[in-house]
Amino acid sequence: MKLKSPQKEIYGKERFTALEAQRLAQEIVFGPIVFQVSRLMVKFGIFQLLNDHKNGLTKEEISRKTAISLYGTQVLLESSLTIGTVLLKDGKFFLAKAGWFLINDEMAKVNMDFNHDVNYLGMFDLETAILEGKPEGLKVFGNWKTIYEGLSQLPSQVQKSWFGFDHFYSDCSFQQALEIIFKRQVATLLDVGGNTGRFAAKCVEYDKNVNVTIMDLPQQLEMMRRQISNKFGAERIHGHGGNLLDENVPFPKGFDVIWMSQFLDCFSEKEVTSILGRAKEAMQTDSRLYIMETFWDRQRFETASYCLTQISLYFTAMANGNSKMYYATDMERCVNEAGLSVETIHDGLGLGHSIMVCKTK
Repeated sequence: MKLKSPQKEIYGKERFTALEAQRLAQEIVFGPIVFQVSRLMVKFGIFQLLNDHKNGLTKEEISRKTAISLYGTQVLLESSLTIGTVLLKDGKFFLAKAGWFLINDEMAKVNMDFNHDVNYLGMFDLETAILEGKPEGLKVFGNWKTIYEGLSQLPSQVQKSWFGFDHFYSDCSFQQALEIIFKRQVATLLDVGGNTGRFAAKCVEYDKNVNVTIMDLPQQLEMMRRQISNKFGAERIHGHGGNLLDENVPFPKGFDVIWMSQFLDCFSEKEVTSILGRAKEAMQTDSRLYIMETFWDRQRFETASYCLTQISLYFTAMANGNSKMYYATDMERCVNEAGLSVETIHDGLGLGHSIMVCKTK
């Protein structure tokens, strides 16, 4: 595995002094507590309260304003003080930079909701998931082989956080993606794993002539139809049901573009190769396959790489037990093994997406 900058410089050498490494080790072992304390500081409005009172507040004032007991307020504040999300000066508490980001950075909010509502309980079974190759944590919600089969049946708050996470990372890159795709003349587009139809709706709005077919599980197509009902261009959005994990399920033919956004990270390398091979069989010489993913090794900022490699464990414990946020070279190998070649790669879309443009060999 080879990395490019900045990951190459960061991950190839020791980053911490002995004292910093000792501190990090303790942050790791107390991680679940740190997470829940910080989540409650957001939920109870304590961070926001401190943000609104620049001159600081005493613990008694915070207790009164939040209607939380003085004991509860004190243990949260003392924990947060040592975490580094609040400051203490002359008996008053102030919001620190990390606390500010937890209430103002949309990515932090989305990730916190996703980890609490979707991942937290199931991560207890991460060990079994790794050893068995199955999403053992998913049983906290239901008895499905993958989370995708049960999306429509998840508790409403879990659904909200799951879709909020999924849409947050994809939506911000859609406009740039559309500009790349529609540089060529596109009459028909196959959106594989199109979920609730958000990208399909953007396509028919962007190009008044294009027809989009979403290929997904039948239960997902029902959700899609409800979501796009009465939206502009809905009559040009069609559904094609199928279980893509079944190697005997072929791709429909006759499309100028096959689009896969945040889709292949839901499958193992073997499954990815199978899916891409079936896509290749449905392509013509002038067809193009666009793969949009957040490859962790092609990120501009190291913090993004950190987030993405942690998100990989959601796939391990909760989603399917065998996929991840991919290293770009691994994906390119799957593309080649499927009988396709990478024509070009566009980096830096949205919050760190890349698009691999593939053609038949």
